[in-house]
Amino acid sequence: MVTTVSNPATIGEQTAAPVDKRRFLLKLTGVTGGGMFIDGYVLGIIGAAIGAAATEFHMSLLWEGLIGASALIGIFVGGPVGGWLSDKFGRKPLFTIDLAIFVIGSFLQFFVDSAWQLFAVRLLMGIAVGAEYSVSWPMLSEFAPARLRGRILSVLEVAWYAGFMIAFIVGYVMSTVFSLDWRLVLGSSTVPAVILFLARLGLPESPRWLMNQGRTDEARRIAEAYLDDPAEALGIGREPARKGTFGMLFSAEYRRSTVFVSVFWFCSVTPYFAIATFAADVLSTYGLGDGFGGAIGVNGLAVAGVVVSLLLIDRIGRRKLTIPGQWVCAVALAVIGLWSGAPAAVVLTCFLAFAFANAMYSALTGVYPGEIFPTEIRGIGTGFAAAFSRIGAALGTFALPWSMDHLGTGPSMLIAAGVCVVGAAFSQVLAPETMGRSLSETSAPHPA
Repeated sequence: MVTTVSNPATIGEQTAAPVDKRRFLLKLTGVTGGGMFIDGYVLGIIGAAIGAAATEFHMSLLWEGLIGASALIGIFVGGPVGGWLSDKFGRKPLFTIDLAIFVIGSFLQFFVDSAWQLFAVRLLMGIAVGAEYSVSWPMLSEFAPARLRGRILSVLEVAWYAGFMIAFIVGYVMSTVFSLDWRLVLGSSTVPAVILFLARLGLPESPRWLMNQGRTDEARRIAEAYLDDPAEALGIGREPARKGTFGMLFSAEYRRSTVFVSVFWFCSVTPYFAIATFAADVLSTYGLGDGFGGAIGVNGLAVAGVVVSLLLIDRIGRRKLTIPGQWVCAVALAVIGLWSGAPAAVVLTCFLAFAFANAMYSALTGVYPGEIFPTEIRGIGTGFAAAFSRIGAALGTFALPWSMDHLGTGPSMLIAAGVCVVGAAFSQVLAPETMGRSLSETSAPHPA
């Protein structure tokens, strides 16, 4: 369906050219997914470079762990700050600025010559990635039609896992096959980042954010021009216009949503980051060669798992994809942890089952925040949950080498299994069903 934006002078960047709504939604999904791809890439590529960097800089295990977790620490800062900025100043400005910061940080990786510089640069990139979380999912959720919202938001997780897996392959080829300098390996993220930055120029502001700011006429013009469902476009006026605050996340109205999303996300990513980042090392410990083939299998099945969720999420609902997989992961990791003499085939099967099931429910970590927080705190809510989750991701990435060395592989896997159990229990009680409902309905207050 093609419509024309009326009176473009009142909305600045818009033009009077016809807007193909389907093409626009595809573009917005693509450039938003591109941000998640880069996030997965920058977090995955460090595994291929950290060994060479550690040797060159004579790093201690402490520095190695800190650099491995530096981007995650940055997300912890960038998520809430970026969320606050996107709720206060709009989705569109941050959607461009955060990527510009990422491009600068990525480029600086070519020139680092000490451990602290590498840590600082990747910390900066992590801050930009955290801001990306807090603006991308809210912006895309505010443009996506209800009937497709779950599937569209799940695309971002597909992009993230694809970025992580491709980074693993690219890093291995660049460092092992071609023996390139580790700075080139890390800096390879600059190319897709620049392309994505250019592709984002000229996008419109979120009509829901505009409506919440009292800019009603502008919001309605953009909604009618870009939103697929006219009824949803008119329905944005049902949300009250009010200013969001950080404290609203912990109010009686939204405390339940904040606790659920934060704990669920934390427990989803903690074991995955710990295992996937060091997959080759973990698998080689169990006698699976150099671990590279198994690691590719782990990351490849993760991509397959999130694709399955994408296909099912708007058919069977959120809860059916959220809860069972967490129990499967807990069992798979517990088998590895308890069966110390398990055959390599059993260990590999359990790791692959974990990767597939974990990715299936992790696809929901980006869907829920965009749906259950209202417009005025959708950015800060998503940013806070992302930050909280990255505490776990950073702990997993930082602690796994130490745990494997001091506690052993069995206890390390049992700890990861315990994290999965916590996530499953919280989800069993708190996970809502939001399939097919408008954002005004899914983000309605749910007093604790």
